Amino acid sequence: MAQSVATPILPSLSLICNTSSLSSIPKSRPNSLSFHTSNPPKFGGLSIKCARVGGVEIPNAKRVQYSLQYIHGIGRTRALQILGDLKMENKITKDLSEEELVILRAEVNKYMIEGDLRRFNAVAIRRLKEIQCYRGIRHIKGLPCRGQRTKNNCRTLKGKKVAIAGKKKAVR
Repeated sequence: MAQSVATPILPSLSLICNTSSLSSIPKSRPNSLSFHTSNPPKFGGLSIKCARVGGVEIPNAKRVQYSLQYIHGIGRTRALQILGDLKMENKITKDLSEEELVILRAEVNKYMIEGDLRRFNAVAIRRLKEIQCYRGIRHIKGLPCRGQRTKNNCRTLKGKKVAIAGKKKAVR
């Protein structure tokens, strides 16, 4: 059954795959298909390369200041602070050299980011819930903790509106 499903795919793949470049690769099985990937794929003369900083792949096409903001725990102010501490230009991420990326990674790792920050916040909220303080109770009930009104707003925390059966509007 599996071969009957796979056979229509093989002719279409042979059209995509350039067999002249695969002539140097020894063929172990006549029906097998392998792709020769010695070099990273290039599109328009540019190689595909993602900068990985702080465990996150940051976008290549944006400036470093805005690319750093894709990391949880780094906002506008902290990104500018990092660039200022390093005395680095705010150039496009793909134009950074390897040395600059290593220095940037080292500077970003000095801060609490991503998983560590999420874990820290979760532990803080869990502590508030355990001691049953006002903020902890609001977290348990899924209501806002910082004094916002709840009569009309806070739909993000309360969830979607639920209609109450039997309740009618007052007739004037």
